[in-house]
Amino acid sequence: MALYTKHPVAAPPAAPAREATGHLLVRAYSVLTMFGVFAHTAVYNLLGVTGAAIVLGVLTVGVLAIWIPAIAQQRPTRFPWRRLPWAALTWVALALLSVLWSRWPGATMLTWVLIAAITVNAVFVATMLTWHEIARALSSMLKIILGSSLAIELWVALVRRRPLLPNFADIPEGKIDPHLYWVRGNLFDDGRIQGVVGNAHTLAIMCLFALIVFGVLYAANVRRRGALIVWAMIAAVLLFKAASATVYLSMLVVAAVLAAALLVRRATSPAQRRNIYLLFAGVAAAGILLAVVLRGQLLGLLGKGSDLTGRLEIWDAVWQRAAQRPFAGNGFSSPWVPWDPSFDGWIIDHGLSVFHAHNMWLDAFLQLGAVGVAVLAVAWAALTWRAWFFAVDRPRWDLDDARPHSPLALLPILLVAVLLVEGLAESAPLMLWGWLLLVLLSFKIKAVPLVGVGERTPLITHGPRGRRVP
Repeated sequence: MALYTKHPVAAPPAAPAREATGHLLVRAYSVLTMFGVFAHTAVYNLLGVTGAAIVLGVLTVGVLAIWIPAIAQQRPTRFPWRRLPWAALTWVALALLSVLWSRWPGATMLTWVLIAAITVNAVFVATMLTWHEIARALSSMLKIILGSSLAIELWVALVRRRPLLPNFADIPEGKIDPHLYWVRGNLFDDGRIQGVVGNAHTLAIMCLFALIVFGVLYAANVRRRGALIVWAMIAAVLLFKAASATVYLSMLVVAAVLAAALLVRRATSPAQRRNIYLLFAGVAAAGILLAVVLRGQLLGLLGKGSDLTGRLEIWDAVWQRAAQRPFAGNGFSSPWVPWDPSFDGWIIDHGLSVFHAHNMWLDAFLQLGAVGVAVLAVAWAALTWRAWFFAVDRPRWDLDDARPHSPLALLPILLVAVLLVEGLAESAPLMLWGWLLLVLLSFKIKAVPLVGVGERTPLITHGPRGRRVP
């Protein structure tokens, strides 16, 4: 009969360490809140304006219910108040202050509540999750969007066999503008698909985000990499069917940024870094010059007209109104509230009131003037600067300068590259998922400038293969 000796040669067997149930719920709730922001249009198309507002409100209340007790249990010095993204928070404060001179005060207050809720959710995720967990949460959330987009497109194309209007409304008789549909059912024909988010461009952006996140996790050597390949293939197919010219441009920029970051990582001296910077600056200048000279052919290749699909008319109308109050703007409203008299019928596209300027900087100038543009520029410049060196600098906190780079450190700069390109043709970086990523990444990089250093050690079941702790 075997006996347990009083002098063992090894520690007694024990169950492997597991994540606390409470923190598992926090991670799951973070995925849910991010889905509510990234797929807000899906919630809107399903439940309407009131329903979408209630969902976001309930999610934010849940965040506060989890977050406030967690902060209260810590010492006051534990929360990194000084590391908050103060430039982005200044924009939020300026947006609230603009109600004093706003031309549309009702829209200002309504949309300020929206951006304040998104800011709270972003700071919550950055505070409660590690870099590894943020990447996993983004991955899970984007998988839900991709899976539900594929499912609804298949259902409309194969089962319903007719387009789907928001709120499952009955299709009226007569001709209806295709832009009014939630899903048109073009999965198996030559048309563009909208997915669960109800917009082809937004779906394409979600697919590009997914490809970036999946690629970074694959490079980090996580488990179940085969599943990541399958999801990446789904994202690629949906991106192709969504056919967004802006996203195609974003892909080129992301590829260039990734190549530059990897080359700078391999540089062994400041002189080599300088030469790489000069090389890519020259490539960027040549690319911009070529795009200007061949803009007509490029626009035709991308399926765009010389007016950039009506954007020039939108920009002209926005500029004329913005120039009336160039210093402090006309008042915050992101998005423009389409039923407000100031926006209802102001700019019409496909029979609908346009709800943003299709350019982040012009939209900021309209709303908060030159002051707002300056604050926004500081916020994005600070994030871009920190994200770049977060990606290319070797992890170092002592004399050891030979530690390997983490693939996860590339995630912020690649997402920032997408958002900056997006801001040239859309106003998404000012609202919803664009604003959430700005606040989340800005705060996280300032609070934890090294992946896995200075943050709780996660015990992730999907962590790197062969180890329990990433």
